[in-house]
Amino acid sequence: CHTSGMLTPNGKEYAQKIPREELTHLILKLLQAWKEPLSHFNQHIEHHQELPDDSLSKAKQISNMVHELKTGVEKVTEKMQSMGIISNSLNGMASSEGTGLSISNEPNTMSDSDFIHCFRRDSNKVQSYLKILKCRIMPENSC
Repeated sequence: CHTSGMLTPNGKEYAQKIPREELTHLILKLLQAWKEPLSHFNQHIEHHQELPDDSLSKAKQISNMVHELKTGVEKVTEKMQSMGIISNSLNGMASSEGTGLSISNEPNTMSDSDFIHCFRRDSNKVQSYLKILKCRIMPENSC
């Protein structure tokens, strides 16, 4: 997986120990790290004539959802900063330079199933981290 080099906590217990700012930064890094690979994946599967249009549509929908999620997390981050919940040190961290990953434009050598496995793994991480962050910010939600 292209994000394997990113330091992420193993397990919920470790993720819960990470400060809010770092957890927010990690979420943004993971989402940004998938922008280009998803775009390349969409281009790749468009060339598979045997795939039904529904599959192509789903792949594009997933890319759009990741983009919308990243935009949403950025807006929540801005709100948290304005409320003083976290510092302004995250500004600009969601850019591709902030991820610390270099993703080449060369064709992906990863199989489609491996790609989907990696995406699912990172999606699960983002989902878990967002739940932890939500519980820290709004403890009244009985987390």
